[in-house]
Amino acid sequence: MDHKSLIQTQIEDSIAVKQQLLPVLLPSIESAGKLLVESLKQNGLLYFCGNGGSSCDASHIAAELVVRYKSGNERKAIPALALNSDQAVLTACSNDYGYEYVFQRQVQAFGKPTDVFVGLTTSGNSQNIILAVEEARKIGMKVVLLLGGDGGKLKGKGDVEIIVPSKITARIQECHILIGHILCSIIEKELFDLD
Repeated sequence: MDHKSLIQTQIEDSIAVKQQLLPVLLPSIESAGKLLVESLKQNGLLYFCGNGGSSCDASHIAAELVVRYKSGNERKAIPALALNSDQAVLTACSNDYGYEYVFQRQVQAFGKPTDVFVGLTTSGNSQNIILAVEEARKIGMKVVLLLGGDGGKLKGKGDVEIIVPSKITARIQECHILIGHILCSIIEKELFDLD
């Protein structure tokens, strides 16, 4: 079986969506980076979360900050947490209250006004992220949202929204991880003058 056409189409589609990021999303990516840096300068904590593949992306970005983004960039750890990583909290909350509360309860437990909530959802309709955003707002936290398509129910709910112009989940997630890496670069540059 020859899959060259399938492979080429997927790569070309990914490139096409990423090319749209520059003119459309450059200002919002830069604004998100500034917001995250400002929080960290005030000893804030960055909370990342998502579902499914976006959960893995949230963990990935948080790990890049806690450990390091680029090999050779030696710096102190940056306070970032993936809210989807604590199995005991996720399963207990899902069992006792419902899965829609798994992130809201953690934001309620730990969130401070100097912190930033970063939610990743390709549809913008994830109820557990919607409730977490509402909780973050009550606390006075800033909110950054990485969305896709038309932004879904979360459009208009963030201080900064980065909405990838695609309806294809895979293309949106590919852009979300790229955006996450760019945010890591901005943070390392601003806080530690690392390229």
